[in-house]
Amino acid sequence: MPKFMFLQRGSCDQKPPEMTPEQMQAGMQAWMDWVKNGTEAGWLLDPGSPLSGAGAVVQPDLTVNDGPFVESKELVGGYSIVEASDLAEACELAKQTMQLAGGGKIEVREFANLSQ
Repeated sequence: MPKFMFLQRGSCDQKPPEMTPEQMQAGMQAWMDWVKNGTEAGWLLDPGSPLSGAGAVVQPDLTVNDGPFVESKELVGGYSIVEASDLAEACELAKQTMQLAGGGKIEVREFANLSQ
């Protein structure tokens, strides 16, 4: 079955919403329920992780630059890996995930099957 990566993307200018401790706890519980349900159903292969703002870019000439860059309009904030029968099904799973993403959008990309 094909595998897909969900890339959580957000604007560089996007600030996280202000949340009470209760809202943060409810959000964490929703995330844990999503992971549990997806794992038990078999479509969630890797819940992924949020990504920090720190990073680097290795250039073709093998130099290393700090990144990601401010001039980017969007940053990747995290990822998940799922299994679905096709892109349409993966997008339906991403719609469920949207509620947990806290804004931004989710890019759905299929892993290339190089064994064919």
